[in-house]
Amino acid sequence: MTFGEKLLKLRKENGLSQESLAEKLNTTRQAISKWENGQGYPETEKLLMIGNIFGVSMDFLLKESVEPSNDKESGYYVSKEMAEGYLLSVRKSAKYFSLGLFFVALAFIPYFIFKQDPSTYLIPTIIIATIGIVFLASTSFFEEDKYKVLKQEPLLLDEKYLQELNSRYEHLKKKYAIFMIAGFGLFAVGLIPIGLERKSIISEGFLTPYYPICIGLIAIGIYVFTHTSYILEAYKLLARNEVHTNRFGFKLQKKVRKKFDDL
Repeated sequence: MTFGEKLLKLRKENGLSQESLAEKLNTTRQAISKWENGQGYPETEKLLMIGNIFGVSMDFLLKESVEPSNDKESGYYVSKEMAEGYLLSVRKSAKYFSLGLFFVALAFIPYFIFKQDPSTYLIPTIIIATIGIVFLASTSFFEEDKYKVLKQEPLLLDEKYLQELNSRYEHLKKKYAIFMIAGFGLFAVGLIPIGLERKSIISEGFLTPYYPICIGLIAIGIYVFTHTSYILEAYKLLARNEVHTNRFGFKLQKKVRKKFDDL
């Protein structure tokens, strides 16, 4: 089956006219007609759009030897270019999100240094907290709308690229495991002394002078743990998408979206 024959079959199966498909692809009806008659191929961007509209892979569209996917196999086709763009976007988001939490945690330090004088600790606390909030807000600028669908639909990726992603994911898990343990350890080391004094296990005021150091350790721990886990979750979303789609939260969101669409 040629590309044109597949395109014609997919269009009719989905109840689309040449005009309506052309509108979705931002092209002309004549272009659709030429493609279906085997008089040319669309550019790569249009091919990706066709794959996403009909939920098929590039391999299925272009290789005559590839058989159609099983009817039960459906999902949003993700090209290698789109997946790599998403991972790059996540790395930027992870940096800003982690820095935001880091500064919000640090905002407590001035209180313990100048707690006898509210007029002294209030201003630096507000400044540091504001920096953290700005970083957290900046995260949304890197979460491009075109990547939101990756968390909302089951994903289809080319088999060879999926194997590559799985290999990278396993490598990162081993590499980041040390950082995640270190981050959690720093968080615990900073939190335990505060907890011991608050529970009166250690005499009150004994560790208070060290609270700024404890909070600094907590802030660093939060940054390291959040940054690494944020990136790992993105790789897991792509490489182990079946785990994501089998979560109760994903299924619930999908049912809610379907009900809204029906309305």
